[in-house]
Amino acid sequence: MSNNERMRRVIVVGGGIGGLAAALAVARENIQVLLLEQADQIGEIGAGIQLGANAFNALDWLGVGERARSRAVFTDSLTMMDAVDAKEVARVETGDAYTKRFGNPYGVIHRADIHLSILEAVQGNPLIKFRTSTHVQRIEQDANSVTVIDQRGERYTADALIGADGVKSVVRATLIGDEAKVTGHVVYRAVVDVENMPKDLQINSPVVWAGPHCHLVHYPLRGGKQYNLVVTFHSRQKEEWGVTDGSKEEVLSYFENIHPLPHQMLDRPSSWRRWATADRDPVEQWSFGRTTVLGDAAHPMTQYLAQGACQALEDAVVLGEAIRATGEDFVAAFKLYEQVRIPRAARVLYSAREMGRIYHAKGVERLVRNSLWVGRTREQFYDAMQWLYGWRAEDCLEGNRLTAAS
Repeated sequence: MSNNERMRRVIVVGGGIGGLAAALAVARENIQVLLLEQADQIGEIGAGIQLGANAFNALDWLGVGERARSRAVFTDSLTMMDAVDAKEVARVETGDAYTKRFGNPYGVIHRADIHLSILEAVQGNPLIKFRTSTHVQRIEQDANSVTVIDQRGERYTADALIGADGVKSVVRATLIGDEAKVTGHVVYRAVVDVENMPKDLQINSPVVWAGPHCHLVHYPLRGGKQYNLVVTFHSRQKEEWGVTDGSKEEVLSYFENIHPLPHQMLDRPSSWRRWATADRDPVEQWSFGRTTVLGDAAHPMTQYLAQGACQALEDAVVLGEAIRATGEDFVAAFKLYEQVRIPRAARVLYSAREMGRIYHAKGVERLVRNSLWVGRTREQFYDAMQWLYGWRAEDCLEGNRLTAAS
């Protein structure tokens, strides 16, 4: 860069997994990043998340794959059980054969640990600066720059803006103005120490217990020292999106008719966190001028494919590659980014909705679900998952080539 050339600058709003990944992706292109976070400190709440091969591919591209692997637990399978009769519905191997097929493993990790793995790299990058306790309230942009104004009236100006500020995104509200769709599905999450986990549920696998209008999930974290517990049910009341403390009594009231084997884990957590979930219908445009959105701000989705964080990581990679491919023409880069990402993220979102229906089937629909995968071979399962786990950073700008395969 000559003395007459000014270094480009990008503002990222939001310090979650997607925001940190976006900051790393942009900084790879020798662009200064200012990351604005409304919380008092950069951190993460929640419990465990699942990382498919596509997520590890993205993490490798970001340069943090080995950090994440060192904190993850690698599973033997993905298993679905019937929560009514405790019979196995389907089991997909996620060991060596999965890694050979998709190029990366399937892992589970505490949300705080994957966040930390990316944060460490961000903190070590001199091009990225933080500002916490900063709540963006207004955005202004012209042909050459974008300015955000915070709750104190302070103004921050850059060449481009990336909103990674979650389901209740201020950036998205400014660009699009649509409302999130509250699903009516409530998710409870907790982490318990292995000593408090029922012995017959200490399984090295994300296990889904699929029940009528409800399901339960458990899997190991932190070297098997802890277990992640998740329960989901269709709420009897009108819900508003948000996160609160949960009630064991409420959980038990929705799971009275399931088999004793999975039911026993409901008494184990000393506390629960309660999420009233929401998603959004896909849109045909989420980039406007020098401003775009990423992760839950772009495509909030239900948890039924365990792909929320994975898709945010993919977003960051594609965004970085689009900036590189367009020579830092941010308007062109953001258009390329959305052209690649909107169809794929929409497919994942729609698939997650359908998987939620499958998980929560009852009556005859439950019987149909339990027969869907009878006799299916490992390779047939992998073929069906190729579109999802076969994503690669190396050819991510080719767009829908992988999403076209089923």
